Amino acid sequence: MKSYKKIVSLVLCCMMLAGIALLAGCGSSQKADKKVLKVGMECGYAPYNWTQTDNANGAVKIAGSDAYAYGYDVIVAKKLAESMGAELEIHKIEWDGLAPAVASGKIDAAIAGMSITSKRKESVDFTSPYYYASVVALTKVDGPFGKAKDINDLKGAVATSQLNTIWYDLIGQIPEAKIQPAIDNVPGMIVALTSGKVEVLVLDRPTAMAAAFANPGLVMLDFKDAKGFEASKEDVEIGIAVKKGNEELVKQMNSVLDKMTDADRDKIMEEAIKSQPLAN
Repeated sequence: MKSYKKIVSLVLCCMMLAGIALLAGCGSSQKADKKVLKVGMECGYAPYNWTQTDNANGAVKIAGSDAYAYGYDVIVAKKLAESMGAELEIHKIEWDGLAPAVASGKIDAAIAGMSITSKRKESVDFTSPYYYASVVALTKVDGPFGKAKDINDLKGAVATSQLNTIWYDLIGQIPEAKIQPAIDNVPGMIVALTSGKVEVLVLDRPTAMAAAFANPGLVMLDFKDAKGFEASKEDVEIGIAVKKGNEELVKQMNSVLDKMTDADRDKIMEEAIKSQPLAN
């Protein structure tokens, strides 16, 4: 009898343990199945993206950090994540590391003001453009080129731009430009300009607008009517980089991006420029 009771008790214990294990298994499975959209950006490229200390305006916490990211790219990333029913996870990655991070699968996408170039298409795929950015110049208001009316007026300028961007490649269109080594990031470029190390920066319109908004001593030179920089279609189309062959993710993102109008994009960019920390 005692042996029988022991056997019954043992069986009941095993059943209870199996039930607990099953419940635990269900819980971890649900967590593992939760959708997460991992997005990489510099978090230092206003107005596309930047780092701030709190979640003001809807900023998203940067993975592995106490800081938050916000800007045009974050606003767009939030829209995409919401459309997918996914949790947005922002990863801070240096510019040169973005494409490799996408290619290796470390992140799902790079939303970082990246031009859709044929060279980049060799390592990653792109969505439809989520912004169109013309190329302009930035200089000091009271500097020797502050009143320039066309690109020829920049003749002989000491100029630079960001490393591994199409902007740097276009500096040569300035007559007799004294081209300096490229700089890693936009904040470093602004320091070089305000300190007098260089006289002109070549960059895209949103970045120049944000810099001039935050620094009253700077002025954006947006030459019109074929008097400015000659840029190709791929130079001004800004897209989202994803891993090669990930057609499903491209399709999901394009279903949102293709519905955005020029007015929608301008509104988001204006919001980003007014929200950047240095603008307050």
